[in-house]
Amino acid sequence: MDLTPLVPQGRQIVESYGEGRFRVTGTLYQGSVLVFPDRTAAWSVAMIADLSEAALTEVAAAGKAGTIDLLLIGCGLRMTPISSALRAGLRAQGVVIETMDTGAAARTYNVLAAEGRKVAAALIAV
Repeated sequence: MDLTPLVPQGRQIVESYGEGRFRVTGTLYQGSVLVFPDRTAAWSVAMIADLSEAALTEVAAAGKAGTIDLLLIGCGLRMTPISSALRAGLRAQGVVIETMDTGAAARTYNVLAAEGRKVAAALIAV
């Protein structure tokens, strides 16, 4: 019996991660990535200390447009709390933030994307 979740056509899925890169829907990305339901982009954040509102401009725009309502932040090898100001800034755009380690964020993103949820992931490469 196949237990692989059915993924809606056109959805981005994180297939693998590690060694400083990600494979998302057949494409290899070196470094950190932003994964949206319909696209993936390279992301300049290399460590959680680099995280800022400016680094999440695309996420805020997607929230304002109503295409996402949840952002999973993969903090690297360990979950790290982020500032309440950053949370509040994205919440004002309609986006709730959940933080976890990068592996957990990638797996959680895949499950929620397969369910058709309005989710994005900001994944710091490990």
